Amino acid sequence: MSSKTDVRSLTLSELEQAVKNLSEPAFRGRQIYEWLWKKGARDFASMTNLSLPLREKLQAHFSLLPGRIHTKQVSRDGTVKCSFELHDGNLIEGVLIPTETRVTACVSSQVGCSLDCKFCATGYLKRQRNLEAGEIYDQVWLLNELAQEHYGKGLDNIVYMGMGEPLLNYANMWRSVELITGEDGLNMSPQRITISTAGIAKMIEKMADDGAKFNLALSLHAANDEKRTAIMPINASNNLDMLAEALQHWYRTTGTRPTLEYTVIEGVNDDITEMQELIRFARRFPCKINLIEYNPIGELAPFMPTQGQKLYRFADGLTAAKLIVNVRRSRGKDIDAACGQLANKLGN
Repeated sequence: MSSKTDVRSLTLSELEQAVKNLSEPAFRGRQIYEWLWKKGARDFASMTNLSLPLREKLQAHFSLLPGRIHTKQVSRDGTVKCSFELHDGNLIEGVLIPTETRVTACVSSQVGCSLDCKFCATGYLKRQRNLEAGEIYDQVWLLNELAQEHYGKGLDNIVYMGMGEPLLNYANMWRSVELITGEDGLNMSPQRITISTAGIAKMIEKMADDGAKFNLALSLHAANDEKRTAIMPINASNNLDMLAEALQHWYRTTGTRPTLEYTVIEGVNDDITEMQELIRFARRFPCKINLIEYNPIGELAPFMPTQGQKLYRFADGLTAAKLIVNVRRSRGKDIDAACGQLANKLGN
């Protein structure tokens, strides 16, 4: 590994000081910062409004380690899945999801995952490391370019719902949002970003206290502690009462309704008892509910999507209870790009 400092690890003020240490005026630091985060520079040579001697100094003292697209697959429904190769050879995955009205990028926050959710392919991978803020940003930058290439428009929304648990990589997650939303970065509205968590109560409260302007989604999938712990071991240390209190705090502090993500699995969480449990949980704070069609993960787990009209009957029961409900149909299943299927299972 290089002993040089990663230039993208520096804040604007740190970068201004760094160029002063190279006997350059501080304003050059802002120029470099804009090249990194507003213009997506992949190397120092492309920073053409800097003098050649300064670019050579930067090359000598700093590293610039962007990720790159390793493979790309396009689904029959227009969904695009990419694997990204990081500077150390690790691979992560991200997905572009188009609809008639918007394009959403789903990005990863860790290499692998440590939470062992039983219905999710990523949960069967070993967590290798956290992603740096720049590595999360890279996914957004590259997927935005692909969106323009494939759909003729840039990204409308970004969801941190790929590989890994964002709240176990809190500092880098938060920094990446700053880069994506900052005027010196991509200048996207934070209201177009959703952070999804398997449920780490104290970190949900911390996000609210830190002034989060983005949206929050909780991967719930069961509103009964015993069942939820069976399929999501994180529930043993972050049970439903703790999560309800955290989500109440989130709403009081931010004024934004959290979304409950509920993947409907045949014979696991799709009968009337589980529907009533979900209703009781959802009534503890203002929220929205997304019902998600389950996507099988092959030999890793035996789960199957709920059959027939049960998904819609489940939705109708929630609606009758005066809850806000959306049914999310899967996209990209034919290329293992759908929710819960990201596992570095690379195509050709």
